[in-house]
Amino acid sequence: MRRVALINPNWNFDGSIYFGCRSPHLPLELGISEHYLREAGHPTLLLDAHMFGLSLTGIEAELHAFKPDIVVVTTAPTYLFWRCAPPELRVPQELTLSLRGLAPKLVAVGPHGSTTPRAALKKLGVDVVVMGECEHSLLRLANGERDFAGLCFTDGTSIRINGGPQAVNFKDQPSLRWPTEMIRRHHHHHHRFEAEPTGPGAEVEASRGCPYNCTFCAKENFRNAYRKRPAAVVLEEIDRLRSQGIEYLYFIDEIFLPNAELLQGLTSRGLKFGVQTRIDLWRPEMLELLGRAGCVSIEAGVESLTPEGRAALAKNCKMTTDQLADQLVEARRHVPFVQANLIEMPEDEDPVVQRWRRRMQDAGVWANDPVPLYPYPGSPDYRKLWGEPDDFAWERAHQHYLAMFDQFSDVQEERPVPLAALELQVAS
Repeated sequence: MRRVALINPNWNFDGSIYFGCRSPHLPLELGISEHYLREAGHPTLLLDAHMFGLSLTGIEAELHAFKPDIVVVTTAPTYLFWRCAPPELRVPQELTLSLRGLAPKLVAVGPHGSTTPRAALKKLGVDVVVMGECEHSLLRLANGERDFAGLCFTDGTSIRINGGPQAVNFKDQPSLRWPTEMIRRHHHHHHRFEAEPTGPGAEVEASRGCPYNCTFCAKENFRNAYRKRPAAVVLEEIDRLRSQGIEYLYFIDEIFLPNAELLQGLTSRGLKFGVQTRIDLWRPEMLELLGRAGCVSIEAGVESLTPEGRAALAKNCKMTTDQLADQLVEARRHVPFVQANLIEMPEDEDPVVQRWRRRMQDAGVWANDPVPLYPYPGSPDYRKLWGEPDDFAWERAHQHYLAMFDQFSDVQEERPVPLAALELQVAS
């Protein structure tokens, strides 16, 4: 048996283009991995330095006491944000630098290693990078395996990449258990705006992947194919969280599709929850059930207000812009907060966008000022510009983004700075 420490760094995002939420969330990829490791008999320590506010010294002290054989560090704050991770590796770099010598093997998981494994291995100075969904690969590493698909590691003087990113079945994932103290500290209610929290929040994963292939979405190298857990298992996990006092859930699913069994089950739980979805996939009766089940927040990916813009993004949307607007207004009849996500597209003229935003605002629907598109490595947009990602992919995407846009949207708090200024510089 091997002793495995799973660490979510204490994140900060100063100077980052990071589009995700900056509050602590449950580190789902590590929680799932912990379940399988413990089930196989491996002693584990899950350290959520973000949730608990642990310094590097505090993490080191925990590891000295635990004496791990393997330390795992994630490069994005929870599975929820693997598709829009901070491009820079500064925070995990600082952590792995401080942990060298505290365990025989350092392992990195996350979107960076899944898309650019060689660069991630070099920048982080780890022994192994896991490509793709990590829960089963970490179990195989703990079981003593090394030479299997989905790993990048140093082999003598060269770097070896075994195959490509791996996916798991996911449909057989059992209900998770989280420490009560971690739940108690989970004050944040992700994407909730209709009321102030009165109890803890939590994140849950009912499905994984997405059946669509929008050009801007960096999901292909991790969490790609659509899979759904049985509603009964998801509800069991939710009931355990409910017994720990949570009052709000956020479903991290790439796309929360209509699921009558799950929604019917939620109607009797008395919980509030939020989802991200495509509004064109819902019928009015399912939107009514969504609201009755407790949904208080919808993030709906509209992206572009013209058929040409949506076609350029490969949205495969069958509705017109007016139909999408009507659908958003219908959703707002049942759900207190509805957001239409917009991306800055050359096909969408600004006066038209601003009029549409005002129209939605008058109907109680919030639409963001269009966000400049970041060509994440691993997305079709990146490939259209430069081909397959290489070791310089994140730097290239970052330079392009900063050069293209001199103004940023209302979801960005500050102007991003170059990637080289955000990362520790590693000799080639």
